[in-house]
Amino acid sequence: MRSHGAALGRSIIAQAYGLGFDAAGIAELAVPHTLAPYQAWLEAGLHGSMQYLAGEGARLRADARLPHPGATHAIVVAASYGGTEPGGPVARYARGDDYHEVLRARLRELHAFIEAQLGHTVNARPYVDSSPILERDLAQRAGLGWFGKNTMLITPRAGSFVFLASLFVELDLEASAPFEADRCGRCTRCLDACPTRALPAPRVLDATRCISYLTIEHRGSIPEALRERLGGLLYGCDICNDVCPWNQRFAKPAMLDAFAPRALFAESQDREGTRALAREILMMSPADYAAAFRGSAIKRAKLWMLQRNACVVLGNVGTVEDLAVLEAMTAHEHDVVREHAVWAATRLRTTPTFTAPTMPRPAARP
Repeated sequence: MRSHGAALGRSIIAQAYGLGFDAAGIAELAVPHTLAPYQAWLEAGLHGSMQYLAGEGARLRADARLPHPGATHAIVVAASYGGTEPGGPVARYARGDDYHEVLRARLRELHAFIEAQLGHTVNARPYVDSSPILERDLAQRAGLGWFGKNTMLITPRAGSFVFLASLFVELDLEASAPFEADRCGRCTRCLDACPTRALPAPRVLDATRCISYLTIEHRGSIPEALRERLGGLLYGCDICNDVCPWNQRFAKPAMLDAFAPRALFAESQDREGTRALAREILMMSPADYAAAFRGSAIKRAKLWMLQRNACVVLGNVGTVEDLAVLEAMTAHEHDVVREHAVWAATRLRTTPTFTAPTMPRPAARP
């Protein structure tokens, strides 16, 4: 493999910025620095039912050289997805088009640029949050940022409302300097703000209590003790990002128009909008669901899962006016949806004047 020195690396990083990415760097593929904490996290069962993170997935994550044979380095990028947008029932990252496909297309453009610079084909493969890679570890090694206490990678000039993606290449490139500093200091706002206490210690996530896990990854019943704590959150959660001072100061608008919120989410930021969105999802047929979320990351959750979540949302922020749709859901074909509909309807009947926790919003920027 020919050495291309530092010049090519600088050219690639400049091109990545030219493509609109908020941060870019190069990491040599190796055993991750965070492998031991990751393995301990798995052994503690903090990954819940996400078995793809264990077993063969864990074996491949144990060495970044394994997923793509021949690759030696990763060009790691970060893309803002709209941290300046108001909070709401759907996490910001999922309101636009599916970031997996959007960012893969951008990385393919970067691959084409590299081949044009060199005048020959280059063994490469784009990865966007869908393969057995410890992406935050690579990003830290590539100098993009540090691990925040909420376990998110925080970039100095864009915060943590960013997607991470990588282009694995078989090239002898000069690696960027890793990001060594920890700029969280004594701040514990993210730990203190989590309504389900899913962050029991700095940089430790108990996924089984995380609202994102419960509303997106979890395929069963949401623990009853945690349902009220979901408030009006229907898909994902941004609370630990919202309260982070780095986001309050440096979060950016979405890098691409494709990440802008779809019309379905445009009016859902307040309580009435949240109720309306939850009712709309409860009334969706499979065909409605397929049409509404075509090309969206939200399809990670099946329709019955969204309807389960919508029942919880109405149980928390709904009124007696929402009883009719909830009672209709008590005859749903899926037993988990029926269970949550009964819970929510009972809650509204027995506490009709119940005032749910308000939708969390970011603090004012300093």
